[in-house]
Amino acid sequence: MAFFKKYNGTTNARLLRVERVIWALIYGGLLTLVLSYFAHEKQGVDVTLLQIIGGLAVAAGVVMVFVRSRLHEER
Repeated sequence: MAFFKKYNGTTNARLLRVERVIWALIYGGLLTLVLSYFAHEKQGVDVTLLQIIGGLAVAAGVVMVFVRSRLHEER
């Protein structure tokens, strides 16, 4: 008996697309935040817009995780 329940994914193309967008937003936003932090420290460039975009992308991804949890696959 496995400790974690195995998740094989969904066969619904719409839900699969939503899951891919969620992780792209979260990881892309985090990468943007990290890069803007180091660009600000090393070059002194005004990267406020980059930080805002990264933060909004992460926030949108987190909200979409909640939305995806409410969507169900049709059987």
